This record gives sequence, structure tokens and C-alpha cells, in this order.
Amino acid sequence: MGRILALDYGKKRTGIAVTDPLQIIATGLTTVDSQELFEFLKDYAKKEVLEMIIIGQPYNLDGKATDATAAVKLCIRRLKNTFPEIPIQTVDESFTSKMASRAMVEMGMKKKDRQKKGNIDEIAATIMLQEYLEFRR
Repeated sequence: MGRILALDYGKKRTGIAVTDPLQIIATGLTTVDSQELFEFLKDYAKKEVLEMIIIGQPYNLDGKATDATAAVKLCIRRLKNTFPEIPIQTVDESFTSKMASRAMVEMGMKKKDRQKKGNIDEIAATIMLQEYLEFRR
């Protein structure tokens, strides 16, 4: 059984989370500059077996596309071309950044650390992945 990797893709940064090999729990992995994402993923896929990649799909509250939706769709196309053997699944990323901010406060994270946008992206990816795992059960 391989790992499931989650991406909270953004134009500048991408938060990344991953499951354990048994796909029970989601853990934040890192945040990378989106320009370096595919190099990071290629290296990671050499070290770990990936069963699936999930990526957050951004939509407004009314269900319409946001200004980030086109960039995510482009990333999905590139993922499918780069990793044709790995299934790509989209998930709703609504409110994950707000949930990540709230989680950082509840964890007692220092304000200085909460202001680092990369932390929010990584935690948002972790929330998406954990929700996916719970939904799948």
C-alpha cells in the first residue's frame, strides 16, 4: 500500500501533506515554492510509493471558479502528464486555510510562526487529506 499525497496548490507556494504507508493518518510534510513543486514531487516519488495524489480545487461560496481555479487545473494536467501511473483526485478546499489558521491558534503556535504563510498551506493540505481519509472510510 502506498502513500496518498495532498497538495494545497497556490501560485506562489504549495502546501504538501502525506499519509502514513497504511493510509490511516495525514501529516504535514512541507511547503515548497510552486515553481519547484514538480522537482520536489519527482524526488519524493523516487523514495516513496505514491498510490494517489489529491489536490484542492478552489471555488467561491456560490460554487463558481476563483482566480486560482485555472492555475490548479493547469497543475492537474501537468501532474497527469508527469505521473501518468498515479491517480489524481480533486477535493474541495473550501475553508481549509481558515481552519488551518484556527488550528494554529488552538495548538498554541506563536504569532510569529502563524504569520508564515507556508505553515498555513502545509496545515491546509493536512486538513484536506485527513478529511479525505475520513470520508473514504
